Amino acid sequence: MKINLVAVGNKMPAWVTQGFEEYSKRMPRECLLQLNEITAAKRGKNAQPEQWKKEESQRILAAIPDNQHVVALEVTGKQWSTEQLSGHIQSWLTDGRDVSLVVGGPDGLDASCLQRADQCWSLSALTLPHPLVRIVLAEQIYRAWTILQNHPYHRS
Repeated sequence: MKINLVAVGNKMPAWVTQGFEEYSKRMPRECLLQLNEITAAKRGKNAQPEQWKKEESQRILAAIPDNQHVVALEVTGKQWSTEQLSGHIQSWLTDGRDVSLVVGGPDGLDASCLQRADQCWSLSALTLPHPLVRIVLAEQIYRAWTILQNHPYHRS
């Protein structure tokens, strides 16, 4: 199975790339973690957040194959503990499809992305900077994987 992090934004600082790669390289072949960066909508002086969300969501949806299980990262989604995430990963492995985790741009996800999602997940009630979300997701996926493997990385 592949877990594809489909995230709006590119040209991240080096620490973001290094942080994501630190955890993605730890993942085994049977559960690869990959990043697919989506170009953000060009923002100008005249605010059009709905149009920007729509444009970004079209790019996101184009990057997700039809047969993938889609998880939208959304503030209104359900919060999962690390142990619950581990259970979801086990379920995704059993399902046999690849998974796309979708992170929208600064204005969030358009309704079309939320409709495509099989699950909605909220990392936190806090507002997190999008670059940091990539690292938190990668670390938590690695941590959840270690739970499935009975590896001592996670201590509850």
